[in-house]
Amino acid sequence: MPSSTLKLSCDDSSSNGSRDSDDDQSKPPDSIRDVRIPAQPASKRRNRKRKLAGFKAGRSRVERGTDVFDYEQKFSEDEPFKEMGPMARVWKTFLEEYAKFDADRVEDWRDALDVLLVFAGLFSAVVSTFVTQTSPNLQVDYNQVSAYMMYEMLRLQRAMMDGLPASSVVSSNITPTSPVHPSRTDAWVSVLWFTSLALSLTTALMAVLMKQWIHQYMAVPSGTPRDRSRIRQFRLESIEKWHVPLIIGLLPVLMHVALGVFFVGL
Repeated sequence: MPSSTLKLSCDDSSSNGSRDSDDDQSKPPDSIRDVRIPAQPASKRRNRKRKLAGFKAGRSRVERGTDVFDYEQKFSEDEPFKEMGPMARVWKTFLEEYAKFDADRVEDWRDALDVLLVFAGLFSAVVSTFVTQTSPNLQVDYNQVSAYMMYEMLRLQRAMMDGLPASSVVSSNITPTSPVHPSRTDAWVSVLWFTSLALSLTTALMAVLMKQWIHQYMAVPSGTPRDRSRIRQFRLESIEKWHVPLIIGLLPVLMHVALGVFFVGL
């Protein structure tokens, strides 16, 4: 009997405990802190971390010592009290960063100058063809002068055959030394086209000079890293002093002006 009563009491206590736990789970929590989030397996947590915006993020393949921007691994550490010496790591880092910066900027300059040189060459050839057709209107027409003089000689011969004096023949006003008086239209067209040709050739000349500046700027100097860094900085200051970026930016504007002046002359 005692054993049976003990079993019944244990059963009652276990059933009461299960009811209490069910009541606790069905009862709403008093605050947010009482809410318990069920733990997830470790494999699901790892897979969740690898996903980014719905895509699985790949593992980084950059290992220690292989990053090209890790200059602490790329260059050896400086000796004590030689951090600013000729072979210091700071100068090598400066040259590496500056080389990448110059490569991106100079590439854009070279592309723009190459396009300008090609366009200026073709445009100058076209304008020169038009100029050669209009420039004779600004000079003495020797063919016309020869025709007038031959006509005058013929009249003198006729006067001599008729027994008339030579003073009776009126001389021509056109001579090889007579001044030229072109029409206003020919003068304006010639001025516009010569101006367009001059602007085009100026653009081509400035483009060639800028390419020479860029070539000298990108030339690798000799010496220690500190000397090369100082030369690089001196070249940069010279380019900014002479406004090379501004000149390269104004060359397309100058070419557009030449093209507009040419169309006005048409």
